[in-house]
Amino acid sequence: MLQRSSQEPWMNRADPSSTLLRASDGSGKVLGRAEFVALMAAIMSLGALAIDAMLPALDAIAANFGVTDPNQRQLVVGIYLIGSAVGCLVPGSLADRFGRRRILFLALGAYVLTALLCAVAASFDYLLAARALMGVLSAGLGVLPGAIIRDRFEGDAMARLMSTIFIVFMVVPVLAPSVGQAVLVVAPWRWVFVAVALLGAAVFVWAWARLPETLAPEDRQPLDLKSVAHNLPLTFTTRSAVGYVLGAGLTFGAMFGYINSAQQLVGEHFGAGDMFAIVFGATASTLAVSSFANSRIVERFGARRVSHTALLSFIAVSALQVAAAFLDGDNLWLFAPLMSANLCLLGFMGANFGSIAMQPFSATAGAASSAQSFVRMLLGAGIGTVIGQNYDGSARPLALSLFVCSCLSLLLVLFSERGKLFRRPHDRRRFYGAHEFH
Repeated sequence: MLQRSSQEPWMNRADPSSTLLRASDGSGKVLGRAEFVALMAAIMSLGALAIDAMLPALDAIAANFGVTDPNQRQLVVGIYLIGSAVGCLVPGSLADRFGRRRILFLALGAYVLTALLCAVAASFDYLLAARALMGVLSAGLGVLPGAIIRDRFEGDAMARLMSTIFIVFMVVPVLAPSVGQAVLVVAPWRWVFVAVALLGAAVFVWAWARLPETLAPEDRQPLDLKSVAHNLPLTFTTRSAVGYVLGAGLTFGAMFGYINSAQQLVGEHFGAGDMFAIVFGATASTLAVSSFANSRIVERFGARRVSHTALLSFIAVSALQVAAAFLDGDNLWLFAPLMSANLCLLGFMGANFGSIAMQPFSATAGAASSAQSFVRMLLGAGIGTVIGQNYDGSARPLALSLFVCSCLSLLLVLFSERGKLFRRPHDRRRFYGAHEFH
């Protein structure tokens, strides 16, 4: 059960060992821990579904609209990611004022409606505009789960829960291309967007029936320009957070570069178009494996030790990617295992980087989650789009980007950690906004 203490500033937060999540608004809603994990994963997965289910359909979309530039088709993915980044700025502050549920359902409803707009696109430009709108209006699906979890958990316990959620979440990149490919077997590409809308509607109904409000009434923040102007920049002025946010943006930008160019790399460069869903799913599945492993070890070793080890290993694997791309660039069976290793290591970095960056923020978790998601997504989407648009018929641009981005990420983490890696604080710090109390 939830344990509350009048002595703790986070008294509405659940005991990490609890199996129940109770509403903070007096509605009486109760959600089991396993269902909570599954629901948060489902909400987060809708964004991945809107990206990965499209990949097998890019050729058909380009052919339908007469798009001749092979790299231009990637904009169906890139525009959505950039729109998601811009949209991240708004929902967190709104959720801090009005509660998590209301803003979540606005985002879910927008996701369904804009997916249907994409399905009826009359031109490629119209489709790109609808995709951008979909990214902007549904951005809360990436922001709100972090705020909801932060309402109830903190520190390594939060990192462990995020890793558990990522295990379920990462099933989507594995299965989504197969879903898109299966739809294409029996229907035109437009029905891929219809399928995405139907899945979004199913999550809407599930969350409406089961998810309690997690933001306590006394923790709600005023919605005014002064409050928003104060809350959003805290991420950038808090040294312990900013390096992890920017570092995550860089490494995930390299991953987005892979997603943008995966169909061309596997299908055209490596000549394995018929195996695209299998190859993409196999590489992405390693993220689920590492997320599971992270959930088992993070509380024992600490989020910093685990993620720092993963980052250094990521740099080493990326160096091997560069060597493979330049020395034996046509070998899919060399590229795929190395890419799998890169994605596996991201599973030890993503949730941990996120939980470390959220640690200094409590009462303003929504605004902090918005700001951090905005930076990660904008930086990641921008880098990913640049990598994709520079695709030259080889794996070299992607390999170089993986190496450079991970090295820069290490420098940023060192900045946040004041030059010391593998640190696990022994003192428990309590955070009020951006201020630390020892």
